[in-house]
Amino acid sequence: MSEKLQKVLARAGKGSRREMEGVISQGRVSVNGKVAYLGDRVEGNEQIRIDGHQVKIVNVDEQPCRVLVYNKPEGEMCTRKDPEGRPTVFDRLPRIEGSRWVAVGRLDINTSGMLIFTNDGELANRLMHPSHEVEREYAVRVFGEIDEAMLQRLRHGVKLEDGMAKFDKITYKGGEGRNHWFHVVLTEGRNREVRRLWESQDVLVSRLIRVRYGDMTMERRLPLGGWVELNLKDVNYYRKLVQLSAETQSKVKVDEKRIDNTKSRKIRNQVKKHQQRQGQSQQQQRQGQKQQRTRKRR
Repeated sequence: MSEKLQKVLARAGKGSRREMEGVISQGRVSVNGKVAYLGDRVEGNEQIRIDGHQVKIVNVDEQPCRVLVYNKPEGEMCTRKDPEGRPTVFDRLPRIEGSRWVAVGRLDINTSGMLIFTNDGELANRLMHPSHEVEREYAVRVFGEIDEAMLQRLRHGVKLEDGMAKFDKITYKGGEGRNHWFHVVLTEGRNREVRRLWESQDVLVSRLIRVRYGDMTMERRLPLGGWVELNLKDVNYYRKLVQLSAETQSKVKVDEKRIDNTKSRKIRNQVKKHQQRQGQSQQQQRQGQKQQRTRKRR
Protein backbone atom coordinates (compact mmCIF):
# COMPACT_ATOMS: atom_id res chain seq x y z
CA MET A 1 0.00 0.00 0.00
CA SER A 2 1.29 3.44 -0.86
CA GLU A 3 1.35 6.36 1.53
CA LYS A 4 1.72 10.10 1.11
CA LEU A 5 5.37 11.11 1.03
CA GLN A 6 5.01 13.70 3.80
CA LYS A 7 3.47 11.08 6.10
CA VAL A 8 6.38 8.67 5.53
CA LEU A 9 8.92 11.45 6.21
CA ALA A 10 7.08 12.50 9.37
CA ARG A 11 7.10 8.92 10.64
CA ALA A 12 10.84 8.78 9.95
CA GLY A 13 11.22 11.61 12.44
CA LYS A 14 12.16 14.37 10.00
CA GLY A 15 9.53 16.74 11.32
CA SER A 16 5.79 17.14 11.47
CA ARG A 17 3.70 16.34 8.41
CA ARG A 18 3.07 20.05 7.85
CA GLU A 19 6.81 20.78 7.99
CA MET A 20 7.47 17.99 5.49
CA GLU A 21 4.87 19.41 3.12
CA GLY A 22 6.89 22.63 3.12
CA VAL A 23 10.17 20.79 2.52
CA ILE A 24 8.64 18.89 -0.42
CA SER A 25 7.17 22.11 -1.88
CA GLN A 26 10.65 23.68 -1.76
CA GLY A 27 11.98 20.93 -4.02
CA ARG A 28 14.33 19.57 -1.36
CA VAL A 29 13.09 15.96 -1.52
CA SER A 30 13.91 13.37 -4.16
CA VAL A 31 12.51 9.88 -4.73
CA ASN A 32 14.71 7.47 -6.68
CA GLY A 33 16.76 10.40 -7.96
CA LYS A 34 13.83 12.52 -9.16
CA VAL A 35 12.52 15.67 -7.47
CA ALA A 36 9.37 14.91 -5.51
CA TYR A 37 6.18 16.94 -5.59
CA LEU A 38 3.47 17.50 -3.01
CA GLY A 39 0.89 14.76 -3.45
CA ASP A 40 3.40 12.05 -4.41
CA ARG A 41 2.91 8.65 -2.82
CA VAL A 42 5.54 6.00 -2.07
CA GLU A 43 5.48 2.27 -1.41
CA GLY A 44 8.28 2.30 1.18
CA ASN A 45 11.02 0.61 -0.84
CA GLU A 46 12.18 3.76 -2.67
CA GLN A 47 15.38 5.70 -2.10
CA ILE A 48 14.29 8.98 -0.54
CA ARG A 49 16.63 11.91 0.09
CA ILE A 50 16.25 15.31 1.76
CA ASP A 51 18.84 17.88 0.65
CA GLY A 52 20.83 14.96 -0.78
CA HIS A 53 20.89 13.01 2.48
CA GLN A 54 19.29 9.59 2.41
CA VAL A 55 16.32 9.04 4.69
CA LYS A 56 16.01 5.75 6.51
CA ILE A 57 12.45 4.60 5.89
CA VAL A 58 10.84 3.39 9.10
CA ASN A 59 8.26 0.65 8.84
CA VAL A 60 5.27 1.49 11.03
CA ASP A 61 5.53 -1.94 12.66
CA GLU A 62 9.25 -1.57 13.46
CA GLN A 63 9.17 1.74 15.35
CA PRO A 64 6.72 1.95 18.26
CA CYS A 65 5.12 5.30 18.93
CA ARG A 66 6.81 6.95 21.90
CA VAL A 67 5.77 10.05 23.84
CA LEU A 68 7.77 12.09 26.36
CA VAL A 69 6.53 14.77 28.76
CA TYR A 70 9.17 17.40 29.46
CA ASN A 71 9.02 20.07 32.17
CA LYS A 72 10.50 23.00 30.27
CA PRO A 73 12.34 25.64 32.29
CA GLU A 74 12.32 29.30 31.35
CA GLY A 75 15.30 30.30 29.23
CA GLU A 76 15.24 27.35 26.82
CA MET A 77 14.48 27.70 23.12
CA CYS A 78 12.02 25.41 21.30
CA THR A 79 14.42 24.81 18.43
CA ARG A 80 17.03 22.18 17.63
CA LYS A 81 19.90 24.64 17.32
CA ASP A 82 20.05 28.27 18.39
CA PRO A 83 22.41 30.57 16.43
CA GLU A 84 23.16 32.47 19.65
CA GLY A 85 24.13 29.29 21.47
CA ARG A 86 21.28 29.40 23.98
CA PRO A 87 20.10 26.09 25.50
CA THR A 88 17.29 24.29 23.67
CA VAL A 89 14.58 21.87 24.79
CA PHE A 90 16.22 19.12 22.72
CA ASP A 91 19.51 19.24 24.63
CA ARG A 92 18.31 17.04 27.51
CA LEU A 93 16.25 14.46 25.60
CA PRO A 94 17.41 10.84 25.24
CA ARG A 95 18.85 9.67 21.94
CA ILE A 96 16.46 7.77 19.69
CA GLU A 97 17.77 5.38 17.05
CA GLY A 98 16.44 5.60 13.51
CA SER A 99 14.17 8.55 14.27
CA ARG A 100 14.08 11.85 16.13
CA TRP A 101 11.92 13.65 18.65
CA VAL A 102 9.30 16.06 17.33
CA ALA A 103 7.97 18.77 19.64
CA VAL A 104 4.18 19.02 19.86
CA GLY A 105 3.91 22.79 19.54
CA ARG A 106 6.18 25.33 21.16
CA LEU A 107 6.59 27.31 24.35
CA ASP A 108 8.39 30.65 24.10
CA ILE A 109 11.64 31.26 25.93
CA ASN A 110 9.93 32.88 28.94
CA THR A 111 7.28 30.15 29.31
CA SER A 112 7.78 26.98 31.35
CA GLY A 113 5.87 23.78 31.90
CA MET A 114 4.47 20.81 30.02
CA LEU A 115 5.96 20.18 26.59
CA ILE A 116 5.24 16.95 24.71
CA PHE A 117 7.63 15.17 22.35
CA THR A 118 6.97 12.15 20.14
CA ASN A 119 8.78 10.19 17.46
CA ASP A 120 5.53 10.00 15.45
CA GLY A 121 5.24 13.05 13.22
CA GLU A 122 1.63 12.27 12.33
CA LEU A 123 0.64 12.19 16.01
CA ALA A 124 2.47 15.49 16.59
CA ASN A 125 0.74 17.12 13.63
CA ARG A 126 -2.74 16.05 14.75
CA LEU A 127 -2.21 17.07 18.38
CA MET A 128 -1.18 20.55 17.21
CA HIS A 129 -3.89 21.04 14.60
CA PRO A 130 -6.79 23.29 15.69
CA SER A 131 -9.35 21.00 14.02
CA HIS A 132 -8.88 18.41 16.79
CA GLU A 133 -9.54 21.04 19.49
CA VAL A 134 -7.10 19.57 22.01
CA GLU A 135 -7.23 21.64 25.20
CA ARG A 136 -4.12 23.37 26.55
CA GLU A 137 -4.28 24.73 30.09
CA TYR A 138 -1.94 27.39 31.47
CA ALA A 139 -1.32 28.85 34.90
CA VAL A 140 -0.74 32.55 34.34
CA ARG A 141 0.21 35.35 36.72
CA VAL A 142 -0.87 38.76 35.50
CA PHE A 143 -0.13 42.24 36.80
CA GLY A 144 -2.78 44.91 36.53
CA GLU A 145 -6.35 45.83 37.29
CA ILE A 146 -8.75 42.98 36.47
CA ASP A 147 -12.53 43.31 36.29
CA GLU A 148 -15.37 41.06 35.15
CA ALA A 149 -15.92 43.02 31.94
CA MET A 150 -12.34 42.31 30.91
CA LEU A 151 -12.75 38.58 31.62
CA GLN A 152 -15.96 38.49 29.59
CA ARG A 153 -14.16 40.05 26.61
CA LEU A 154 -11.43 37.41 26.87
CA ARG A 155 -14.07 34.65 26.99
CA HIS A 156 -16.13 35.96 24.08
CA GLY A 157 -13.19 36.89 21.85
CA VAL A 158 -10.92 39.81 21.03
CA LYS A 159 -9.30 40.72 17.74
CA LEU A 160 -5.55 40.15 17.52
CA GLU A 161 -3.31 40.92 14.55
CA ASP A 162 -3.81 37.35 13.23
CA GLY A 163 -7.57 37.15 13.82
CA MET A 164 -10.08 36.61 16.59
CA ALA A 165 -8.98 34.70 19.70
CA LYS A 166 -10.44 33.80 23.08
CA PHE A 167 -10.05 31.67 26.18
CA ASP A 168 -12.49 28.78 26.44
CA LYS A 169 -12.23 28.85 30.25
CA ILE A 170 -10.85 31.32 32.79
CA THR A 171 -10.59 30.36 36.46
CA TYR A 172 -9.37 32.73 39.16
CA LYS A 173 -6.79 31.16 41.48
CA GLY A 174 -6.07 34.03 43.87
CA GLY A 175 -3.47 36.75 44.31
CA GLU A 176 -2.33 39.78 46.25
CA GLY A 177 -2.49 43.46 45.32
CA ARG A 178 -2.32 43.81 41.54
CA ASN A 179 -0.80 40.33 41.04
CA HIS A 180 -3.39 37.69 40.15
CA TRP A 181 -3.17 34.00 39.23
CA PHE A 182 -5.56 32.51 36.67
CA HIS A 183 -5.86 29.17 34.91
CA VAL A 184 -6.85 29.61 31.27
CA VAL A 185 -7.77 27.04 28.63
CA LEU A 186 -7.69 27.27 24.83
CA THR A 187 -7.70 24.76 21.97
CA GLU A 188 -5.21 26.24 19.55
CA GLY A 189 -1.55 27.10 19.80
CA ARG A 190 -0.90 30.33 17.95
CA ASN A 191 2.38 32.09 18.65
CA ARG A 192 2.34 33.74 22.13
CA GLU A 193 -1.46 33.58 22.09
CA VAL A 194 -1.97 33.55 25.87
CA ARG A 195 0.31 36.54 26.39
CA ARG A 196 -1.19 38.49 23.51
CA LEU A 197 -4.74 37.95 24.74
CA TRP A 198 -3.94 39.40 28.16
CA GLU A 199 -1.82 42.19 26.66
CA SER A 200 -4.80 43.19 24.47
CA GLN A 201 -6.43 44.22 27.77
CA ASP A 202 -3.38 46.24 28.87
CA VAL A 203 -2.42 43.57 31.40
CA LEU A 204 1.15 42.32 31.82
CA VAL A 205 1.87 38.58 31.99
CA SER A 206 4.66 38.06 34.54
CA ARG A 207 4.60 34.25 34.70
CA LEU A 208 3.26 31.59 32.34
CA ILE A 209 3.28 27.82 32.91
CA ARG A 210 1.61 25.14 30.81
CA VAL A 211 0.09 22.57 33.18
CA ARG A 212 -2.10 20.38 30.96
CA TYR A 213 -2.32 19.06 27.39
CA GLY A 214 -5.58 17.26 26.62
CA ASP A 215 -6.82 15.63 29.82
CA MET A 216 -3.31 14.80 30.97
CA THR A 217 -1.65 17.07 33.53
CA MET A 218 2.06 17.25 34.24
CA GLU A 219 3.05 15.43 37.39
CA ARG A 220 4.18 17.72 40.19
CA ARG A 221 7.13 15.47 41.03
CA LEU A 222 8.65 15.99 37.58
CA PRO A 223 11.40 18.57 38.18
CA LEU A 224 12.19 21.48 35.86
CA GLY A 225 14.43 20.20 33.08
CA GLY A 226 13.29 16.60 33.64
CA TRP A 227 11.42 14.29 31.29
CA VAL A 228 9.39 11.12 31.66
CA GLU A 229 8.27 8.64 29.00
CA LEU A 230 4.58 7.76 28.93
CA ASN A 231 3.40 4.19 29.23
CA LEU A 232 1.30 2.43 26.60
CA LYS A 233 -2.03 3.42 28.13
CA ASP A 234 -1.15 7.12 28.13
CA VAL A 235 0.34 6.98 24.63
CA ASN A 236 -2.89 5.46 23.37
CA TYR A 237 -4.91 8.15 25.16
CA TYR A 238 -3.26 10.76 22.93
CA ARG A 239 -3.59 8.58 19.82
CA LYS A 240 -7.30 8.00 20.42
CA LEU A 241 -7.78 11.71 21.11
CA VAL A 242 -6.81 12.49 17.49
CA GLN A 243 -8.34 9.41 15.83
CA LEU A 244 -5.17 7.35 15.36
CA SER A 245 -5.07 3.57 15.80
CA ALA A 246 -3.87 2.16 19.12
CA GLU A 247 -0.19 1.36 19.63
CA THR A 248 0.68 -2.17 20.75
CA GLN A 249 4.33 -1.75 21.78
CA SER A 250 6.04 0.34 24.43
CA LYS A 251 9.52 0.97 25.86
CA VAL A 252 7.94 1.49 29.28
CA LYS A 253 6.69 -1.20 31.64
CA VAL A 254 2.92 -1.66 31.38
CA ASP A 255 2.29 -0.87 35.05
CA GLU A 256 4.72 2.05 35.19
CA LYS A 257 2.77 5.28 35.50
CA ARG A 258 3.44 7.64 38.39
CA ILE A 259 6.70 9.29 39.41
CA ASP A 260 7.50 8.05 42.90
CA ASN A 261 10.13 9.58 45.20
CA THR A 262 12.90 7.28 43.94
CA LYS A 263 12.21 8.08 40.29
CA SER A 264 11.93 11.80 41.05
CA ARG A 265 15.37 11.78 42.74
CA LYS A 266 16.85 9.94 39.76
CA ILE A 267 15.44 12.53 37.35
CA ARG A 268 16.77 15.38 39.53
CA ASN A 269 20.24 13.81 39.47
CA GLN A 270 20.09 13.59 35.68
CA VAL A 271 19.05 17.26 35.47
CA LYS A 272 21.91 18.25 37.80
CA LYS A 273 24.49 16.33 35.73
CA HIS A 274 23.23 17.96 32.55
CA GLN A 275 23.51 21.42 34.13
CA GLN A 276 27.08 20.66 35.19
CA ARG A 277 28.03 19.51 31.68
CA GLN A 278 26.33 22.55 30.20
CA GLY A 279 28.22 24.85 32.57
CA GLN A 280 31.54 23.23 31.63
CA SER A 281 30.72 23.55 27.94
CA GLN A 282 29.84 27.24 28.31
CA GLN A 283 33.04 27.86 30.25
CA GLN A 284 35.11 26.19 27.53
CA GLN A 285 33.28 28.25 24.91
CA ARG A 286 34.04 31.49 26.78
CA GLN A 287 37.69 30.50 27.12
CA GLY A 288 37.88 29.77 23.39
CA GLN A 289 36.35 33.16 22.56
CA LYS A 290 38.79 34.86 24.92
CA GLN A 291 41.75 33.14 23.26
CA GLN A 292 40.48 34.20 19.83
CA ARG A 293 40.24 37.82 20.94
CA THR A 294 43.77 37.63 22.38
CA ARG A 295 45.18 36.24 19.11
CA LYS A 296 43.43 38.99 17.11
CA ARG A 297 44.96 41.72 19.30
CA ARG A 298 48.40 40.23 18.72
